[in-house]
Amino acid sequence: MLEQLLIFTRGGLILWTCKELGNALRGSPIDTLIRSCLLEERSGDASYNYDAPGASYTLKWTFHNELGLVFVAVYQRILHLLYVDDLLSMVKQEFSSIYDPKRTAYNDFDDIFQQLKKEAEARAEEMKKSKQISKPLNNSNLGRKQGQVQNSSADGGNKKKSGGKSGNDSGDDGNLKGYPKKNENNNYGKSEEVPSKIDHNNKENGTSNANAFDVNKLKLRSKGGKKTAPVANKVPKEEPKKKVTKKNRVWDDSPKEAKLDFTDSVSENGEENISVVAADQGESMMDKEEIISSDSESEEDESGKDNKADTKKKGWFSSMFQSIAGKANLEKSDLEPALKALKDRLMTKNVAEEIAEKLCESVAVSLEGKRLASFTRISSTVQAAMEDALVRILTPRRSIDILRDVHAAKEQGKPYVVVFVGVNGVGKSTNLAKVAYWLLQHDVKVMMAACDTFRSGAVEQLRTHARRLQIPIFEKGYEKDPAIVAKEAIQEASRNGSDVVLVDTAGRMQDNEPLMRALSKLIYVNNPDLVLFVGEALVGNDAVDQLSKFNQKLGDLSPSPNPRLIDGILLTKFDTIDDKVGAALSMVYISGAPVMFVGCGQSYTDLKKLNVKSIVKTLLK
Repeated sequence: MLEQLLIFTRGGLILWTCKELGNALRGSPIDTLIRSCLLEERSGDASYNYDAPGASYTLKWTFHNELGLVFVAVYQRILHLLYVDDLLSMVKQEFSSIYDPKRTAYNDFDDIFQQLKKEAEARAEEMKKSKQISKPLNNSNLGRKQGQVQNSSADGGNKKKSGGKSGNDSGDDGNLKGYPKKNENNNYGKSEEVPSKIDHNNKENGTSNANAFDVNKLKLRSKGGKKTAPVANKVPKEEPKKKVTKKNRVWDDSPKEAKLDFTDSVSENGEENISVVAADQGESMMDKEEIISSDSESEEDESGKDNKADTKKKGWFSSMFQSIAGKANLEKSDLEPALKALKDRLMTKNVAEEIAEKLCESVAVSLEGKRLASFTRISSTVQAAMEDALVRILTPRRSIDILRDVHAAKEQGKPYVVVFVGVNGVGKSTNLAKVAYWLLQHDVKVMMAACDTFRSGAVEQLRTHARRLQIPIFEKGYEKDPAIVAKEAIQEASRNGSDVVLVDTAGRMQDNEPLMRALSKLIYVNNPDLVLFVGEALVGNDAVDQLSKFNQKLGDLSPSPNPRLIDGILLTKFDTIDDKVGAALSMVYISGAPVMFVGCGQSYTDLKKLNVKSIVKTLLK
């Protein structure tokens, strides 16, 4: 049974809902659909499943892009209603004919909806019955055909057994069509002789085929060797002529570089000079605003490239006339060439293929049926829609201000806890030190917790960063339970007045269940304020697998009914990827978590925010 059907605008104004259905939905499936699917550019999906305590719903929807309307149907997932798609299309057609932007109530649509619902249900029942009837008919026809084949084969066998004249009623003397006939002596005639294998070297064979190509003539012609021999000998004759000469070394008289050793200076007593490091680092890039040039030449060039497919398909005159006069309604076939070019471009920028395809489907759904404005090309319209979609995806759904949250936790008398997780070798410890340096610049007391008790040298590495930054570190050595170490570190931070605790964890692959279970225990026991996933910007499609598996394992292995998942992303090695920035889009799309930090170098200042406009411009360039 249909639970609910709503019609609302893109702005969120509910125009009509079915009063006779009137079922109270458990939870908030409509709000979740808007927040998790429509705003995240997942509207190209066929349906959305919503789970609530005691109920599970399936939601289906359709758009009227020209009028800006959304039609949503909600029903119990266990029912599998077949008429919902047909009902939504009929409701969309009927409601759009009576829609007036000035009206806010449509009580007269109740009777129309009931009639449409009855028609959709009756049509679904007829289709179901026709499918049930067609199955036995197809089986009987199949058995009838098999019987005919068996009878014909039996007749053929009887004809072969009877032999002689009975098998030659057709007048072909028992010979198959296309084969030579036998003579009276039961031999093949000379004129109709079966061709044997051609032997060009056997001279005793008197029969020759006039149409056959004589290989002996080719051999005689090739014996002259005037034309063919030089061609084969050209390459080896030229090879010895090539002489590799060693180039003379050019010595550079320019002055040498200052020094390549950037380690800390050591005093005469053997102690490191730590104050020099902290003074020379300067201001963190997190507090600097990135300036983006607003040139539109690249966009025009790319849109011109995308429009080539439209020009080839529809011709120059039709495309120009369409761009000048506008088009009544955009169809899916009009959008396919530009969307295919956009998908290829996103994939070249390291966006996962599955995500690029879903994005293009979502953009196609949002543009299908929309009116194309005058003096506007389809490619530029599609690119503008894709740009808006990418901005919505990369913009965080909720504001995460670490400095504000740190001060709020300080007022409550407890430290702000951040846990860094990720796979092996992505740079968790290094970027943890960068975050610590940024917090120190804002007068925040930071303490590190060495909870990587698995990898050899991890504690010493973190101890080095703490000594260089002159901040305290809590460590218990190796082969300890990381959850207990993190808990004791938080207690120590409360005693010594630290504002933030940065917890370093061991790197682990997403398929390593024992280590993932230990990580899930650490998060469950300590309940951190922020769980940061540290990932590389150059991994490409593997980022989707890493992030989805981490979230899945954290949810499955947690004993809590409401498990903590990844809250934010820290992208490392961002300075090594040039324009291949697609990993950021893939990670945000698959998890819904924002990119909070971007590592772009090896010093403590090389940490900055993700500039959404810059990423979108790079993806579409």
